Amino acid sequence: MNTRANEIEQRLRTALQPLRLEIKDESAKHAGHAGAREGGGHFDVTIVAAQFAGKGLLQRHRLVYDALGEAMRKDIHALSIHAFSPDEA
Repeated sequence: MNTRANEIEQRLRTALQPLRLEIKDESAKHAGHAGAREGGGHFDVTIVAAQFAGKGLLQRHRLVYDALGEAMRKDIHALSIHAFSPDEA
């Protein structure tokens, strides 16, 4: 896993204590995009965490964005989020 993916993992594990976390760096698929040229990566995240129980899609995504903090502005150009509660996984 690369440095950006490691940072994403660390932030999500610290903030959301996921039961399952998968991070795919898909940056190579997007070579040439403006965001890729500026250094931002493209990532796909699947996360299962108790904090998502009873929350809608937007609330779940907001929890992920909040956990990633500044990384969303400097290291991540695009992020695909698949967020589930434990009973949905």
